[in-house]
Amino acid sequence: MALIDFGGTKEEIVTRKEFTLAKARKVLQKEVIAIIGYGVQGPAQALNLKDNGFNVIVGQNKASKVNWDRAKKDGWVPGETLFDIEEACEKATIIQFLVSDAGQKALWPRIKKYCTPGKALYFSHGFSIVYKDQTKVIPPKDVDVILVAPKGSGLNVRRNFLNGAGINSSFAVFQDATGKAMERTLALGIGVGSGYLFPTTFEKEVYSDLTGERGVLMGALAGIMEAQFEVLRKNGHSPSEAFNETVEELTQSLIRLVDENGMDWMFGNCSTTAQRGALDWRPKFKKATLPVFKELYKSVKDGAETKRTLTSCGKADYREKLNKELADLGNSELWLTGKAVRALRPKEKAKETAATAKGIGGRSGN
Repeated sequence: MALIDFGGTKEEIVTRKEFTLAKARKVLQKEVIAIIGYGVQGPAQALNLKDNGFNVIVGQNKASKVNWDRAKKDGWVPGETLFDIEEACEKATIIQFLVSDAGQKALWPRIKKYCTPGKALYFSHGFSIVYKDQTKVIPPKDVDVILVAPKGSGLNVRRNFLNGAGINSSFAVFQDATGKAMERTLALGIGVGSGYLFPTTFEKEVYSDLTGERGVLMGALAGIMEAQFEVLRKNGHSPSEAFNETVEELTQSLIRLVDENGMDWMFGNCSTTAQRGALDWRPKFKKATLPVFKELYKSVKDGAETKRTLTSCGKADYREKLNKELADLGNSELWLTGKAVRALRPKEKAKETAATAKGIGGRSGN
């Protein structure tokens, strides 16, 4: 492992230099890796492992025609590399359980019987293990239980792999039954295309992941955008102006500077007016949102968010209700404006984006 200083705190991480792809292949040369579920993370991890030279098969319910057909389109061959879930689990030595969290609870009784001694059960989210009282996912004691959690959507796991960058992932071993759980974990982390790997626990992974998704990564970001857009519109600004000042400038300019050089650099390279205003208002936004984040973290840690997820997402009409919620979001003035703005972007850029995304599988966690 490499010892890196992260803002004054030193952490041990694993890079491709310490744990090479050649070493990963050697560790897993006798393994059969079954990707269970071909929805969000499944396609990206399966294709990355396959392209990296590992023995990969896919397990997917034939009844889920969209995902089954998607797997076939991606080159998985029924009866050779694409199987029903039970058959894939039976053939596998490593079962990568990549269906949704609610789906894992429902599917576990079918998966458990194939978790035979010496196999590894792999997760990309600590949800089912940490909240076992709710999910009832309790692996046998004689299998390895491991985690590699890419810090991004399946889309970006595949996209970053194709452009050579990789995407950072956390890793953890919950149960080492064979004595080789850590090597298996790191090899799989390199195999799925991680830029670098950092250690965590199943608990810390799920607590941070659920907080992040509900917070800065999705929930808070969407809420803040809606609030600013609404204030601008109610004060007479046009939809185009309000959207560009709220979303377009962030996503097409400023966030890229933050990605490349950090927030301090971005502040330092904006106008003095922007610098002063941002520095003055930053603590006010932190003070306003800190209590909300504390409430959110508590809700994650005590299992309330898990209960909400399992209760809601497990209902037969969940997809129908979800589609309505997403339609309401997409048909709001903010995001209808966004659709119009994206259509006005230069066509060459649109072609470049489409080419980059070609062949990409579809976050979750899962």
